[in-house]
Amino acid sequence: MSLEDRKAQARKAAFAARKAAFDNRLPGQAGRLSEVLAGYRGVATAGYMAIRTEIDPVAAMAEASAYGVVGVPVIEAAGQPLTFGVWEPNCEMTVGAFGALIPASGERMEPEILIVPLVAFSRAGGRLGYGGGFYDRTLEKLRAKRATMAIGFAFAAQEMADLPLEDTDQPLDLIVTEAEVITPG
Repeated sequence: MSLEDRKAQARKAAFAARKAAFDNRLPGQAGRLSEVLAGYRGVATAGYMAIRTEIDPVAAMAEASAYGVVGVPVIEAAGQPLTFGVWEPNCEMTVGAFGALIPASGERMEPEILIVPLVAFSRAGGRLGYGGGFYDRTLEKLRAKRATMAIGFAFAAQEMADLPLEDTDQPLDLIVTEAEVITPG
């Protein structure tokens, strides 16, 4: 079986697990993420606007925005790294590429901490995304400039022991679920 076939198979299983976790989610799912971010107050942070069955980081992002700049990803073009629009609670949003909401202001920021959505993760820090490579390209670019922390945010049910990964896949520095904080390695 090819790597792409293995990734497709893993994504299918992970999407099913994520949907089940989403359907049974409890309030306060971003509590542990808030606790982690409290240790980095004032550090430029980017989160994301949850789509479909992704775990929602907005409550933690709102808390972080009281202490420093927070952004959300903006897809400029296929095959390119993401940029990040400055986000604040209740700011005006517009629909961007792939239907994700982005800040209407157009003001940009560059994060030092990146909260990363995912389809599946491993305890070793592996991340399986949607297949577009946006976060891998973005993390590679940011990490070439300075240390950039990648925090995978997911439901615990999205953990997979054996992820099919490539050399270009950027590792996660931390994984936060509704149940625990995992430090890879």
